[in-house]
Amino acid sequence: MNTSQGVLSYRRLPYALEWKLLIFLILFMDVKLAVKAFAIVLTFFFQPDFKFGFSLRNSRLPLFYPIVILIAVLNFIIYDNFSVNYLVVTGTGILIWVVCILAIHQVKLYVERTDIEILHNTLAAFFILNIALSLINMGVILIEIGFRNPFLYQGQYQKYFINTGDFIKGITFDTSTTNALINSFGIVYFLSRKKYIPVLACTVTLLVTASNFSNIVLFLVLAGIFLFKSIKEQKSIIAICIILLIAFLGIVSPQNGDYMSEMANKFIVRKKENTVTLPKRPPIRDTPDSLLSSEERKAKIAILTLDSLARERIRLSGMTIDKAKTIAVKRPDIPKENIHSPLFQWQRDTTIFQRQLYAYILTRAPNTVFHYSEDRPGKLQAFIQSYHYLKDNPGKIITGDGIGNFSSKLAFRATGLKMAGGFPALFTYCSPEFLKNHLNLYAYYFLKNAHSHSILHTPASVYDQMLTEYGFLGFFAFPVYYIGFFLRHLKKLSYGVPLLIILLSFFLVDYWFEQLSVVLLFELLMFMNIKQNSKSVEHA
Repeated sequence: MNTSQGVLSYRRLPYALEWKLLIFLILFMDVKLAVKAFAIVLTFFFQPDFKFGFSLRNSRLPLFYPIVILIAVLNFIIYDNFSVNYLVVTGTGILIWVVCILAIHQVKLYVERTDIEILHNTLAAFFILNIALSLINMGVILIEIGFRNPFLYQGQYQKYFINTGDFIKGITFDTSTTNALINSFGIVYFLSRKKYIPVLACTVTLLVTASNFSNIVLFLVLAGIFLFKSIKEQKSIIAICIILLIAFLGIVSPQNGDYMSEMANKFIVRKKENTVTLPKRPPIRDTPDSLLSSEERKAKIAILTLDSLARERIRLSGMTIDKAKTIAVKRPDIPKENIHSPLFQWQRDTTIFQRQLYAYILTRAPNTVFHYSEDRPGKLQAFIQSYHYLKDNPGKIITGDGIGNFSSKLAFRATGLKMAGGFPALFTYCSPEFLKNHLNLYAYYFLKNAHSHSILHTPASVYDQMLTEYGFLGFFAFPVYYIGFFLRHLKKLSYGVPLLIILLSFFLVDYWFEQLSVVLLFELLMFMNIKQNSKSVEHA
């Protein structure tokens, strides 16, 4: 039975699903590359269609994907690095872009061949499964530490506490930031469809991932929807979502709120604490009456009277005053956890990964000096590195430095340090440009304690990747042939516009195309939004 026949047979069922699409999403969104590969093979078994429909006018799929592949091949030829290791790196990078094409092609086929209500049901099932698995993640934590607030629990060397959100991975088993982005999409999607219970469920799931960046982006997007494109009941739900966010930062996880405030003061407001040292005042009993107020003189009389009575009691007991001072007054002990014990503090020892990273860099660049300005976030310094590199190497401005050579998840992966997944030890690779710039910058922050391990300090960014590895050609192909591909349907987009704003914001903090996960979910949502509103636009 083909997909179109399936639509006809399921159309009367109110909760019918396109199971093949749901299975494909679950498998493809998984963090493991082997599972993603299996998802691609399986979905092409169900839909053996290779008519991609690329064209210069009204292309069926974004031309951005084949363009970056062509740039990667061109760079490989131009820069004449034909070593076996770099050949493997280039082949891996191109394969990742090919998988992007295969995945978006299959998603487009499902949207073209499936009834829109069945698509909505399938997508809702995916979000519900993600919420359920996130709750299981939280449940495991609560069972481990006892049913208490893990965001305030400092035991087990602060394994959870401010890091609790890192363990809420959801259906992808990937980073909590990935889970946060999925739920951000879900909030906007369900809000547009007036499905308010899923909106609140996605909001709660987003909050427990404790992704400060996600919270800020979503707050701004919801504020925009509230002001410009929402009905009365949607405004009420948005207000509830914002109240939940404020309550989370104020009550459940105040340290996340403190961290956001600290970063804002340091990098945006640049507020410095002005400490005023007051002169030390002598004890009130030794201060002359002329320097005291009337109330202070009364207090001095009371203190001196109590001192006199205490001395008399000591005299009557036959004990000297010096001896009395050595006797400590014991308070009753109340059993409680000592948060100052080692178990409740950060582990100060360097981790195995930190030692490996440090040795890796010093082995390849013995004279490396880890020194960066603390007045700028690491991500901004990464962009500055990219600017100076292209300025000093004008020949690389047009097509970039080449795939995996400067700023990409593949560049991190190819080191063999397992920072972004595994890589065959026999073919590990690290370009001098990457070693000197982004890898060095990454090491500067990640050789410190966990407080510095923030997306604010990682060099990862889609924009940086496009500019440095694909040059101005890739950097401009992205807005023209990817963003432009969806914006040409602007009149058909409702929730698609805020979804696009969210995705573009998140492109600042990771290499999402190489992640092979949330970009595909975004593309599915956009295709569904375009299909849903196509008929109404045509009749308008």
